Amino acid sequence: MTQRLHLVFGGELVDPQKNVFRDVSQIHIVGMFPDYDSAYRAWKGEAQRTVDNAHMRYFIAHIHRLRDESAPASATEELGH
Repeated sequence: MTQRLHLVFGGELVDPQKNVFRDVSQIHIVGMFPDYDSAYRAWKGEAQRTVDNAHMRYFIAHIHRLRDESAPASATEELGH
């Protein structure tokens, strides 16, 4: 079975209509999860915990989509990073 990692994170936005964080140093990293279902549960818990603040927003990032395992190297590996 393929592992599909998901990162849950969030923080206060400058404007609730945009996805721009007010202070990136204050981004809350909820955690890395091995599947979408567990990431969704974590996201939902944080979203519900902060529901009274319209500027707080949490996201699920599909980390597994950042790297194409069929390619010989990722873009950052090709740059030597």
